[in-house]
Amino acid sequence: MRRREFITLLGGVAAYPQLARAQQPSMPVVGFLGSDSPELYADRLRAFRDGLKETGHVEGQNVAIEYRWAQGRNDRLPELAEDLVRRRPAAIITSTTPSALALKAATATIPIVFFIAGDPVALGLVASLNRPGGNLTGTTTLTLEVGAKWLQLLHEVVPAATDFAIMLNPTSPDLAKAQARDLQAAAGSLGLQIHLLQAATDHDFDAIFARIAELRAGGLIISSDSFFFTRTEQLAAMTRRHAVPAIFGFREFAAAGGLMSYGADILDAHRGLGIYTGRILKGEKPADLPVQQAVKVGLVINMTTAHALGLEVPPTLLARADEVIE
Repeated sequence: MRRREFITLLGGVAAYPQLARAQQPSMPVVGFLGSDSPELYADRLRAFRDGLKETGHVEGQNVAIEYRWAQGRNDRLPELAEDLVRRRPAAIITSTTPSALALKAATATIPIVFFIAGDPVALGLVASLNRPGGNLTGTTTLTLEVGAKWLQLLHEVVPAATDFAIMLNPTSPDLAKAQARDLQAAAGSLGLQIHLLQAATDHDFDAIFARIAELRAGGLIISSDSFFFTRTEQLAAMTRRHAVPAIFGFREFAAAGGLMSYGADILDAHRGLGIYTGRILKGEKPADLPVQQAVKVGLVINMTTAHALGLEVPPTLLARADEVIE
């Protein structure tokens, strides 16, 4: 063999691994739009990745995820949504109503998988629950459906109270308006009064609790807004410090020291997001994937907090609880 031919052959062998790598199919990329920070989403991201894994997808191995975080500022969501859309990912995942609406406005073609607390049909995200029809699908938790139940449960614990407050996030207006409307209707049917209090930042919480004291409200309902969920421990501590009986839609609140929670499992819902994302990566279309509704709800009562607040929880209510924290 001539020397020049030998060098050419060696060059070809040395280049082969690089050529093979270049010919391997690139890893699919999905986007994740978060309303807060990755630290506050840690448990939900873990559940989402568990769902992905059930479909055979593992982040960093056969799927890449690009994250965008609004750091609690809903006004940044449209900009972040457009940035993700420009990346042309295989799908985009999100888990709040404002972020889902921002993504819908940004693209009509890229598949979007959402978790929201409102009605996706009323919000214009899908045509129907069974046949979404467009590029969006996902999971919705029971929020509007259980709003009246929150008030009823709270009133059972403080039966002498006639005034209650609900904490709403004005930067999520669609959810806030829907919950306010339903709670006011429920209050009217029970002969009670609901006061609408707004909080969009951590600094608003002190004013909220001061206003509750002024109103002599018998209890507080915390809207199932993602911003409030990421402040679960802070809000639970404040309700105890200010001696305010409160109910929230997520178990994490009662576990952190809040009085009661009544709602669906948010982590199970995020596992469902991962499963739907994996199915889309395998070729299924959002239009054909029915919106999943959380149908199982749980009542959790923190009796340690009830005793600290000097409340007597009716035995009939305790008997209906799915979990009692002593």
